Amino acid sequence: MATYVVTGAAGFIASKVCEFLLEADNSVIGIDNFDPMYDLRLKDWRLKRLQAFPKFTFHREDICNLTILRDIFSTSLQVDAVINLAAKAGVRDSVLDPWSYYNTNVTGTLNLLEICKECKIKKFILASTSSIYGNDAPYPTPETSDSSHPLQPYAASKKAAETLSYSYHYLHGLDVSVVRYFTVYGPAGRPAMSMYRFTKWIAEGETVTIYGDGNQTRGFTYVDDIARGTIQALKPLGYGIFNLGGHQTISINDLIHTFESLLGKKAVLQYLPSNPADMNASWADVSKAKEVLGWVPEVPLEKGIPHIIDWYMQERSWASQVSTE
Repeated sequence: MATYVVTGAAGFIASKVCEFLLEADNSVIGIDNFDPMYDLRLKDWRLKRLQAFPKFTFHREDICNLTILRDIFSTSLQVDAVINLAAKAGVRDSVLDPWSYYNTNVTGTLNLLEICKECKIKKFILASTSSIYGNDAPYPTPETSDSSHPLQPYAASKKAAETLSYSYHYLHGLDVSVVRYFTVYGPAGRPAMSMYRFTKWIAEGETVTIYGDGNQTRGFTYVDDIARGTIQALKPLGYGIFNLGGHQTISINDLIHTFESLLGKKAVLQYLPSNPADMNASWADVSKAKEVLGWVPEVPLEKGIPHIIDWYMQERSWASQVSTE
């Protein structure tokens, strides 16, 4: 069995990656600084599930602190791979505070790349984003599409992290897989994402805010499928970029209708002008991930969305208090 360092371990996608690695009897060293960008009760809930595994160890630290990272790695067993899923995420918030996004997403990535070089760790996975494709991408979007015109600081920071990762591959022979996530959903997801918002807003009778006319589309993929794809990208590949997610598209209006039907409640709708930081559509071409990684999404929306609602209702006593701003 192998030993992996997973950053952002208490995060939405990373916690599921950790869970799958631990279930396969691997050892996982988790790092997360518990950035309060959203309600920390969600991170607490995810972390408690991971701490039930005997082969999981956790460090509440920041990847931007190179000295602390060196201490963690110096006291760890031989690490087989670093899976960097720690990030400041969200296109709109990055417009308000671009400095913090660059610090975590670029400096944090650089620190981990340096650690890989110093400790002779052979494999590095970087979580990136579909946002780097901008608004002029073809649909479905392949990895070869232009990614040099990001629309927001968040996307720009992820593009910078990608290019840093390539330079370490080129200079130091580091095996790198970049996984570009499209829209990911599932239980205990980030509260500012549409799936959490629509569940809470409709269940609690709150106003559902829609930016634009609601005809914009998003490609969604269930978090379990994303975690499996991330783990499959651990194979030695040299340097590779892979789209993960966004294989099943739906308009925002149709998505709201789905939640209305499953919750048995009518949404109170409010349409606002579109946000310039938002993309009009996202839809991934995942054929490369299928061909190279053997990855195929398995959970359709009609099965995944009920899982979110079931989780919310089970945790409603505190999940309903979580801010979706």
